Amino acid sequence: MLSRLSILVALGLCLGACAPQGASDAETPQATATPLPVPTEAPASPTSAAPPRGPRGDLSQHAGSMQSNATYCTVDGVELKMNFYSPKDVSGPTPLVVYVHGGGWSKGSKDGGAGMQDTPVLLDAGFSVATLDYRLAPQYKFPAMIDDVKCAIRSLRAHAAEYNIDADRIGVWGGSAGGHLVSLLGVTDEQAGFDVGEYLNQSSRVQAVVDLFGPADLTTGFSKGFTDVRDQVFGTFDLALASPVTYISPDDPPFLILQGDADRLVPVSQSQELYDQLTAAGVDATLVIVHNGPHGLGAPDQSPSREELTRMILQFFEENLK
Repeated sequence: MLSRLSILVALGLCLGACAPQGASDAETPQATATPLPVPTEAPASPTSAAPPRGPRGDLSQHAGSMQSNATYCTVDGVELKMNFYSPKDVSGPTPLVVYVHGGGWSKGSKDGGAGMQDTPVLLDAGFSVATLDYRLAPQYKFPAMIDDVKCAIRSLRAHAAEYNIDADRIGVWGGSAGGHLVSLLGVTDEQAGFDVGEYLNQSSRVQAVVDLFGPADLTTGFSKGFTDVRDQVFGTFDLALASPVTYISPDDPPFLILQGDADRLVPVSQSQELYDQLTAAGVDATLVIVHNGPHGLGAPDQSPSREELTRMILQFFEENLK
């Protein structure tokens, strides 16, 4: 598995229950009363990276084949779309990694987000990649979002031969709200009640999860940015039942959690709680706290750099899906 010790030595990171570099426990970013914007994956600021590039033009040189706007499921007449990319020079079924975008559960699309820059590296390494759209608030309230991404996993399994993928080697990654959704994918089975709709003869379980700064415990009201959108996204849904930490069990897949210590929308405490509960249950989990990392993990002075985080994501998927 991805070595916690090697990350600690090579990059000087805190793993597990330790404070960010150069900060006491009291200085660890927490929820604040200062008005915050609606949560997005990469809020515009002088310390944020340039907006992620759209995939179609950039990925053509990395993908062996591409399918844009393919329908993976249909819910009440709404066709849910994905982009699918196959790697070059493959002979047999490939492992699949699925990207779930963020945007406060109310915006964003399969064509962008904090994780899209990882896609070329994953394709070059021989992974197939799918990027998903899902129904958004306020038109659709939770659990529409997790219902949709679970349907996507079942659909991809059902069409494994068509897409030349190995149905037993599926990983997911996502940022912010997408991190929340992929964490839920990792810790829930059909008993959670989110498996509805098509392809119910297939499992929505996945074999590896990369959570980029996703909320884990929605009962805490962890930031004003979250409380501002909470009602329009979740309505009267029980927030405990929308929280990944509620469902953790020893049979959950490995997790890699990437979290910035300067994140004002999803504080370190959210990723720390997820890591602590996963490891307490015996699940293989790694927490990487990024020094000077804002929401979106795109600061030029953060450590590890965004490029180094991409290499960690690749290593994690290679160790768990190949």
